[in-house]
Amino acid sequence: MLPTRLGSLTRRVRRRLLAHRRLLAFLLTAAAVAVGLHAARPAPAPTVALTVAAHDLSAGTMLTADDLATVRVPPGSRPAGALADPVGAVLAAPLRRGEAVTDLRLVGPRLTEGHPGLTAVPVRLPDAAMAALLHVGDTVDLYATDPSDGHTTSVAPDVLVLALPAADDPVTTSAPGSGVTNAIGGRLVVVGVPASSVEAVTSAGVGGFLTFAY
Repeated sequence: MLPTRLGSLTRRVRRRLLAHRRLLAFLLTAAAVAVGLHAARPAPAPTVALTVAAHDLSAGTMLTADDLATVRVPPGSRPAGALADPVGAVLAAPLRRGEAVTDLRLVGPRLTEGHPGLTAVPVRLPDAAMAALLHVGDTVDLYATDPSDGHTTSVAPDVLVLALPAADDPVTTSAPGSGVTNAIGGRLVVVGVPASSVEAVTSAGVGGFLTFAY
């Protein structure tokens, strides 16, 4: 009795397989094609991490984690001097959203790279509003006015603006034992000047009021 039932069951299964043989053949072929395509798929291209501006940033910005984002790029497209963690650094020039943060965009000794013969010198302009008219890359002539007699002299021509650190709060200073206090206001500007003009620029910044002309 059991062999008869097994034989009947086998015949029914066989008839059903034959009735759906085209569908089964299609499914098996599709599965084989899918396996073949997956095996032939190339490995993902290698990438490296790149730190970029998360949004538009102005010159003088002190970078925070919220100002930065990390993207993946092909190794060959990572610019030279790209920085992995520039948090706390100050931008010497504006950055657009998505632009890489490199050492040449920050206030530091690399500012004069690409400008042979120039030395980076920080000077303080007495009027912050006047300094706000400047942009990184501007070329200006520096002048100094003697506060005692109002006499103005030329300090250095064709001075390159390298960086505009963020405007800071006025600083109060006093000479020891003098009892006199002075408020240092204005805004700090980093300029590029020939080595022969460094002494003249720094002396003018100490003894007079600096201004500029385009």
